[in-house]
Amino acid sequence: MTAIIADIDPPFDLIEPAAPAAPVLFSSPHSGRTYPPDFLASVRLSLATLRRSEDSFVDELFEGARALSMPFLRAHFPRSFIDLNREPYELDPAMFDGRLPPYANTRSLRVVGGLGTIARVVGDAVEIYDRRLPVEAALARIDAYYMPYHRTLRRVLSRLHRRFGIAVLIDCHSMPSSAVCREERPKADVVIGDRYGTSCSPLIVDLVEGTLRALGYTVARNKPYAGGFITEHYGTPAMGLHAIQIEINRALYLDEAQFRPSERFARMRADIDVLVGRLAEMPYRDLVAFPAAAE
Repeated sequence: MTAIIADIDPPFDLIEPAAPAAPVLFSSPHSGRTYPPDFLASVRLSLATLRRSEDSFVDELFEGARALSMPFLRAHFPRSFIDLNREPYELDPAMFDGRLPPYANTRSLRVVGGLGTIARVVGDAVEIYDRRLPVEAALARIDAYYMPYHRTLRRVLSRLHRRFGIAVLIDCHSMPSSAVCREERPKADVVIGDRYGTSCSPLIVDLVEGTLRALGYTVARNKPYAGGFITEHYGTPAMGLHAIQIEINRALYLDEAQFRPSERFARMRADIDVLVGRLAEMPYRDLVAFPAAAE
């Protein structure tokens, strides 16, 4: 499927079964490919350049979660428009006309690198805008798109936690093949991020890694991706809240130049179905930190 140029309505969708089969929520925050016309009119880049930051078709790779009655949340808007895997107000003051609110984080490493909540660059540090954006427009974008997605994420995790006594977030991403082809380390097919063991039980991480290795994939942990804001913010294992980030090498399923599924897509989708099935079957009661609420 090509990118869609249209107003974003709705900004995301949630498929949530009435009786979830497992306490697992799958979220795809970067696979959106609907580009608002007014956004495209405000940038200096082509649509093809903007699409370099998409986790293209990752949402479709993980759609097997729906068939197994586990909740599935995905954004429709692109990462270059607003990045859900950041703090709500990681903003570069040099990008905006007007004064940012005092609670904005203007000095994070992500902001310095041009990759804040509203990104300054895509791809190889290519500038998105040729002029400053009004602060009011930036804050309105956060209120309309970022905040509702995260409210929904928290609400679903809370419901799972009440029902099962535990909630597990699988944060679904992809990485450009160039990011995992460094000479100093072996090429990775999948990178698992658990914030160096702090955001998720090792039992869950081991299951993900073991399943993927058994399917023939090369798996790395936390390098070069340990998990972003979502993994760090929602993963608190001591409270029965677990979060893990999964980054899939795009060369395994995508024609990266044309932004379309490659001939290997079907196999990758089938293997992800196996992983999703293992996550559905895991005995989570062994990890419950607090008793589930009565239904």
